[in-house]
Amino acid sequence: MSYGWNQEKDAEIIHSQYLAGENPKEITEEFKIIQSQNQRTQKNTLSFVLSPSVEDGKKLSRQQLKELTKKFIKAMNLKERQAIAFVHRDKEHTHIHLYVNRIGFDGKAYKDSFIGKKSQQKAYEVAREMGLTNARDIQYQRLD
Repeated sequence: MSYGWNQEKDAEIIHSQYLAGENPKEITEEFKIIQSQNQRTQKNTLSFVLSPSVEDGKKLSRQQLKELTKKFIKAMNLKERQAIAFVHRDKEHTHIHLYVNRIGFDGKAYKDSFIGKKSQQKAYEVAREMGLTNARDIQYQRLD
């Protein structure tokens, strides 16, 4: 989470849910309080990088990046979990780091089997819904 909050990367919080902390240490502690309900699960924080195309990233406002994040969280069925998202604009490629507590308020772990494939599919669907270029389109263009 400290990486996402990294001020050298011009990090800016664009989304936070069910959190009160004001720095990475406090938020990590908040995650741990909920995670303490489930001693069986080892990897308790889900981490995603939402990466619009370079062109889209230059055009997207803070509000649009927040909307992208919220739509992705909803698509992944993560709305009822602690989460925080940061945008990095330190490079040409604007991107979002999203951290979500894998353990819910009920103490149950989010099922993470095939999460890489699932998150790719959901990111693709959100990008299409928002009229953004997505990785698949870019790959197809390169093949032509």
